[in-house]
Amino acid sequence: MTREPPGCRRVNSLMLYTLRSITSHRSSHPERCATSSQDAFRAFHPDLEFVGKFLKPLLIGELAPEEPSQDHGKNSKIIEDFRALRKTAEDMNLFKTNHVFFLLLLAHIIALESIAWFTVFYFGNGWIPTLITAFVLATSQAQAGWLQHDYGHLSVYRKPKWNHLVHKFVIGHLKGASANWWNHRHFQHHAKPNIFHKDPDVNMLHVFVLGEWQPIEYGKKKLKYLPYNHQHEYFFLIGPPLLIPMYFQYQIIMTMIVHKNWVDLAWAISYYIRFFVTYIPFYGILGALLFLNFIRFLESHWFVWVTQMNHIVMEIDQEAYRDWFSSQLTATCNVEQSFFNDWFSGHLNFQIEHHLFPTMPRHNLHKIAPLVKSLCAKHGIEYQEKPLLRALLDIIRSLKKSGKLWLDAYLHK
Repeated sequence: MTREPPGCRRVNSLMLYTLRSITSHRSSHPERCATSSQDAFRAFHPDLEFVGKFLKPLLIGELAPEEPSQDHGKNSKIIEDFRALRKTAEDMNLFKTNHVFFLLLLAHIIALESIAWFTVFYFGNGWIPTLITAFVLATSQAQAGWLQHDYGHLSVYRKPKWNHLVHKFVIGHLKGASANWWNHRHFQHHAKPNIFHKDPDVNMLHVFVLGEWQPIEYGKKKLKYLPYNHQHEYFFLIGPPLLIPMYFQYQIIMTMIVHKNWVDLAWAISYYIRFFVTYIPFYGILGALLFLNFIRFLESHWFVWVTQMNHIVMEIDQEAYRDWFSSQLTATCNVEQSFFNDWFSGHLNFQIEHHLFPTMPRHNLHKIAPLVKSLCAKHGIEYQEKPLLRALLDIIRSLKKSGKLWLDAYLHK
């Protein structure tokens, strides 16, 4: 049995999703790819020469000119202009990292962890110190979530292996989660955002119906797993409160065990050991376990509202085979920039720019935003940007609208 070279499994995992877009031409040299799939590939891979080595065994041949292509409906002018925009971003050094920025992010997470421990150590384990400690730890968990996202996208270090290593530390030791699990889900989402059966983030397990197509289809088929016309109400009960402490926590642990991701499991165990060694002396075993799940409960609210405000309100449908630029603009929107919004969302308020350039360090996203707006205006593509409160309320409005579409189709179609 041959052994994979270092980094091969992670590279192949990432390529699995970007290669979905390469349907009309294949090449062992992705930088020469003539189709719009080049944009998807370049978006994920900062080192094309390295990943090109793994593509060589996959080269079968070129499609004959008369073969059908999924690229036929894509706007060649938009593709050309977007590639020029990317070249401009490279010339402006917007893919260059400010390492002090990320060190400060890590430092403030460690500072929050220290403040949390000091609070319960100095003031005791009463209700007020416990609540304060829980909110501080939930904040550190949320911020660690945004930080692991940076390393997972290879947007910090030039060498992918250093990003992978620190990614495992942050998501594993600081959060008790799995890097492989995150990569498997998240790269699918980026490759095909808001596309049913391809984006796992819109797989709601029949709990919610999203967009306009799905609720009508469910209604026509008389599917009623839940009263979807009330989903904007029960969202508050089973969405933000339960995603991380119930669904994600179980899925992450089972994924590591089933797929034998022992390295990720070891990192995750190190988090749980550190947490329980720190807080069992104050709360006992059962108390520390309840305390941990309360922190997850608080973090889950933060995570759900931030991640859904940019996507769930946008078009959610089946594959339309648009060019890379148009597909990302259709599925994403932005929230206005401010110091708080940037920190609160981990710069995911620049969701449009992040989806167009996922390897760009987040501190540079605001610099490319004006150029993206100009390109949208040139081609008549809507660039949505809204205040934070409106973005959060739009989640509920979107769920309510989809629920009404389902009820109408269920009753009358």
